[in-house]
Amino acid sequence: MRQSKRILVTGAAGFIGSHLVDHLVAQGHEVYGVDDMSGGFWRNIHPASRFTKLDLRETEQTGVYVRSVRPQLLYHLAADATEGRSQFTPIQCTQRNYLAYLNTLIPSIECGVERVVVTSSMSVYGAQEPPFDEVMEPKPEDIYGVAKAAMEQATRILSDVHGFEYVVVRPHNVYGPRQNIADPYRNVIGIFTNCLLQGKRFYIYGDGEQKRAFTYIDDLTPYMAAAGFRPECAGESINLGPREEVTINSLARVLLRLFYEDGEPPEHVRPVYLPARPKEVREAYCTVTKAEKLLGYRANTDLEAGLRKTLAWSRELGPQQSRYLGDGLELVTDDVPVTWRDKLL
Repeated sequence: MRQSKRILVTGAAGFIGSHLVDHLVAQGHEVYGVDDMSGGFWRNIHPASRFTKLDLRETEQTGVYVRSVRPQLLYHLAADATEGRSQFTPIQCTQRNYLAYLNTLIPSIECGVERVVVTSSMSVYGAQEPPFDEVMEPKPEDIYGVAKAAMEQATRILSDVHGFEYVVVRPHNVYGPRQNIADPYRNVIGIFTNCLLQGKRFYIYGDGEQKRAFTYIDDLTPYMAAAGFRPECAGESINLGPREEVTINSLARVLLRLFYEDGEPPEHVRPVYLPARPKEVREAYCTVTKAEKLLGYRANTDLEAGLRKTLAWSRELGPQQSRYLGDGLELVTDDVPVTWRDKLL
């Protein structure tokens, strides 16, 4: 039986983080969670975990907290994961990603953390030719990707100097129950679903032929958890996502068919096409050979099955009021997508 560990999960009230906490608690670990609740929900918090509301941008408070926990294992998922918005909120993106991570990592190292699992992103690959493979050098196209690439490299450097183990995981367009469908800036499946729940149309940027691969949450969580324990994963960067890619147009057609199974979608909910967003990568999907080898990775949920489960959960939750930035964007120019500028979602 695996030895119980004292584990800290950041972003524990969020979508992926809360599923990871559930998994680790079920395995018998002592799990601590933190979240600033900017994108998380109290309903997501596991009652058997030890949760603290904390803004990781606060250096001193974060240091005090981490030193009180003294984690043996750190899973860092807290993030401002709004990739498309990062060109308009570069300061917030850097603070909530790179700086918040360093605020957590440094006291963890001081406390003798054994391994760090840092959640990165496919965005580090930029606009290179897919499928993205871990041997590719990071070439981010956006501010979010820059922050994630910096987190990865800082981890490698500090590991080399201070001797802790690390694993970099790069999830790929994760969706499923508990995703924040109130977020108007990210997660296309959540945005489309929330619009349909409200009986209004959704929007597609560009021609809709851009390709993505989508990962159902149950096909991610056990492998992310395992990355914290498998000896062979130490020092590795690992893609986590399915091989099959689909266009946004195809995704929209499947979602509409499943949502309106008893008939044709009404005209007023059919998508509207808008200009492409700045710096948006056209094709993004990955190889998973390394994940298969090191983690036994396997995607068991096809897109239609995953969407059915997500729609069932979303209908139970009900339509959500979109949560736009209270302080607005840091850069407001003519390039701001109209859906954000006019709050159309």
